[in-house]
Amino acid sequence: MEINLIVAVDEKNGIGKDNKLPWHLPADLLHFKKLTTGFPIIMGRKTFDSIGRVLPNRRNIVISRQSNLEIPGAEVTDSLQGALDLCKDEKDVFIIGGAQIFGQALPLADSIYLTVIKHDFDADTFFPPIDKQNWKESTVCIEKPDEKNIYSYSFIKYIKA
Repeated sequence: MEINLIVAVDEKNGIGKDNKLPWHLPADLLHFKKLTTGFPIIMGRKTFDSIGRVLPNRRNIVISRQSNLEIPGAEVTDSLQGALDLCKDEKDVFIIGGAQIFGQALPLADSIYLTVIKHDFDADTFFPPIDKQNWKESTVCIEKPDEKNIYSYSFIKYIKA
């Protein structure tokens, strides 16, 4: 099983503010959808709450310490390892957040799909630093602002070195 992290960050590795995305970038949402559709997605409960619903055409797995939590249309487990065990027969799995889950998953990951937004937002939640000795850039796509996306951004894929 390939473990993939997928995340959008600002220039300071910010990923959220008050349990919300501090930006609206339609191109990144489309990129996320294209990559994750058809594959299991693993997220923490706060990330699930920020999304507000089960994402369609994906197996949704939510990690929570609440032993009695039930989410219609999603599987709930109490640990990252438990979530990965549920996916043991899958080809690929995507970890979609949040910060605590990313911190636990980074050492286990095979690849990182990183969107870097060229702006400094007032974030209160951050993605852990990527150690460039352990990761190498595989693909990079740089985009300029347009009528739908008001920030410059880059799609970068890192693979474990």
